Amino acid sequence: MPGKLVLVVDDEPNIVELATLYLEREGFRVESAGDGLSALDSIERHSPAVIVLDIMLPEMDGFEVCRRVRADSDVPILMLTARDDDVDKIVGLELGADDYLTKPFNPRELVARVKAILRRLDRETPQSHEPIRVGDISIDPARREVHILGQLIEMRAKEFDLLAALAEHEGIVLSREQLLNLVWGYDFYGESRTVDVHVAHLRKHLAMSEQVSIETITGVGYKLVA
Repeated sequence: MPGKLVLVVDDEPNIVELATLYLEREGFRVESAGDGLSALDSIERHSPAVIVLDIMLPEMDGFEVCRRVRADSDVPILMLTARDDDVDKIVGLELGADDYLTKPFNPRELVARVKAILRRLDRETPQSHEPIRVGDISIDPARREVHILGQLIEMRAKEFDLLAALAEHEGIVLSREQLLNLVWGYDFYGESRTVDVHVAHLRKHLAMSEQVSIETITGVGYKLVA
């Protein structure tokens, strides 16, 4: 993990300086950009391991940056929002962001979340290359492919990880806290919306399945059933 490059995209110099200070203390290398267009250029030139991306940016906002990055890359994106507003968070997650923090934030939490994202990526290398089969769904961890009724289903990285986690525990109820830890790699911070948004997306993908669905267990969490 030490030495990996983090790109911090924010037009507030004090936030960039603070994030850089704490990330470099933990051994990360840091590049920065102050607007959306510069961010895209920096991503192409530096290929960062993680992007810390503010929503409110000049030239091009963080949502559009996220959308363009996700068109051809699964690089982890941690979004920053100045408002404690579910709308911003949900939009970011729907565009493919991996996590978010609300300003003002504790820089130690920023570092902790960056580390958690990277730990989760390290765990993505499957121990077994055998596909996971549940009903009419086949999940191939090695190729990171999902087939339903033999048809390849396009999924974002986190959607795939969430489905794999549920499939590995078929019929077992997993709490939001457990899913956050399994898929996103960090303990529960009190934000369950991340899991809920991704489950909603997964249900759309699974709509074509004749045998498999995700059940909500009220007050507990979710389980995959066939």
